[in-house]
This record gives sequence, structure tokens and C-alpha cells, in this order.
Amino acid sequence: MSQAAAKGKTMRATIVQAVANAMKVEMERDEKVLVLGEDIGKDEGVFRATEGLFDAFGPDRVMDTPIAESGIVGFSVGLAIGGFRPVAEIQFMGFVYVCVNQLMAHASRYRWRTRGRHKMSMVVRMPYGGGIHAPEHHSESYESIFAHTPGMKVVIPSTPYDAKGLLISAIRDDDPVLFLEPKRIYRAFREEIPTEAYTVPIGKAKVVKEGEDITFVAYGAMMRPTLEAAEVLKSEGIKAEVIDLRTIMPLDQDTVVESVTKTGRCVVVHEAPRFSSISSEICALINEKALLHLLAPVARVTGYDTPMPLAKSEMAYLPSSQRILKAARDTLAF
Repeated sequence: MSQAAAKGKTMRATIVQAVANAMKVEMERDEKVLVLGEDIGKDEGVFRATEGLFDAFGPDRVMDTPIAESGIVGFSVGLAIGGFRPVAEIQFMGFVYVCVNQLMAHASRYRWRTRGRHKMSMVVRMPYGGGIHAPEHHSESYESIFAHTPGMKVVIPSTPYDAKGLLISAIRDDDPVLFLEPKRIYRAFREEIPTEAYTVPIGKAKVVKEGEDITFVAYGAMMRPTLEAAEVLKSEGIKAEVIDLRTIMPLDQDTVVESVTKTGRCVVVHEAPRFSSISSEICALINEKALLHLLAPVARVTGYDTPMPLAKSEMAYLPSSQRILKAARDTLAF
């Protein structure tokens, strides 16, 4: 427990409020932490994720940028080389494509290129995923592209507590971190979090619910329907173990393997397309390290191998608790 929590200094926060609070406490702690992006200053960001920062720290540390995502990330690379810790915002994950060169060819390689002599302490925050009936390019879930990039860490919280603790860890990390925020649940619920700084370790999954009959592995906004499915199974006498990955690169292999070794069955859930995805990697991991413990093939409940549809068909694309339940029941009956 953090010192702040022990003293009772807490606040009830949504995920987006936890994100804003994480940046605030780190900017107070370290003057080298800067925030930059489109409309993040006086307008406080499209989702208000930088609320209060401009008034508290001014335009020298909360910088509105031109509408040029490649410039935002490129400038952040330069700031990190210069010893700062920039936190860049890309308004939606679908706008990050023009930043791929800066992220993959420069940010992810710099510590390796310099044999560890220089750090690349930068965070790129972006809302990701569907569920809010947004236009095209606003609902992508292409996290596996960046998880496949050596040198890049990819973090995806699902609760306010984890959002703050993981973002603080990301800001303090010496490697570049892609911090994906599930906008579908930005304001879905509140949780008590410490007002002071605390960290949640990058690369460590969380067993949200313990069980012995089947393992669910999910992350981000998909934790909600996964937990709903687990509750339905509980009412039927089936104890599901639910794992929130929290970080997909580095992946907490031990927690997944230990759980599947115990339960013998696994369902992996994410909204990203299925092919060459995080679920593909988890299936390979289980095949390599827990194959002889399996009682059924690993099931996957994912988005489809198509572009995210527009608003009218969006919910048919996203995994639902009913799709997760069907996969679980098929796995249990195998």
C-alpha cells in the first residue's frame, strides 16, 4: 500500500481523471516532465485528459502543437535525447500511422543504437479502441503492431488505479512507452485512488479474480465484458480465473502459464483483429510452456480481420459477454 493510501488521502476518479492526476503529480515532482499534443493546453484535450495542467504549469510545460502527429512524436524524441521526459498525446490511435517512422525507426532503437549510453524516456499516450460510435480512424486497436517493435513498451490499463500507477511508471521509465487508454471506459466507473504518487509495475499482470476451472485473459476495455461473463459462470458453479494483462510488451508470461497450468482451459479476449495478434502470441506461449496441461484448445474472442466498421455496426464487431460465454462453454464442454 502506498503511503498516501495508508494516510487515507484518496480521491474517487475515473480512468481519464486518473490519467490527468498522474501527469500532474509527476510534473510537480520532476520539472523535466513536459506534456505536448493537439489542443491539450487551454482546451485540455479532446477527452479532457490534461484538465488543469495548463493553468498549473503554463505553456512552457503544457504545449499545444500544430496538427502534425509526426512532429509531435519527432519533437518528443528530441526532447528525450535532451534529457527531458515528454508525455505526448495523439488524439486517437488512428492518427498514429504517420508517427510509425519516428516510433519504430528512432524512439524504439535509440538506447540500443547508443549501446545504452543514452535514454529514450518518453511516453506517447493515445485513446484506442471502439465503442463510442466515432468516425473512421477513431476506433483502431492495433496495439500488436507496436508490441512487435523491439525496444517499445506497450501498456494498457483497465481501471483508474492502474491507469495512474502505470502512467507514473511509464513516465519514469528509461525506455519509450506507448500508453493506450481504453476510451470506451474513460468515464464508465470511478475508483478510490491515492492522491499522491504511486507506481504499478510495467510487465506484471494482475489476477483480478481467482478460479480453478478456466482462465480468461484480457486487457483494456475488454475486461468489463470478460468479468461479466465470469460472473455468469460463477452463478452456474464454474470458477473462472480472470487475468488483466495490463502490459502487453513486456508480457507477463509467468502469470498466464501458471494460471493455465492450474485450470487447463483458456479463453483470450481482445478487440483487436485476430490475425497476428496478442491472442496469437498467448496461444503460442501456452503451446510452448503449458501444452501438456491443456484439457481443451485455447479459444479466442476477438475483433474481426476487417477495418473497424462505422457506428451502426460497431457493437457487432466488438467482443461481448455473450460471445465470451459461448467460447467459455465450448471450451468447458470440449
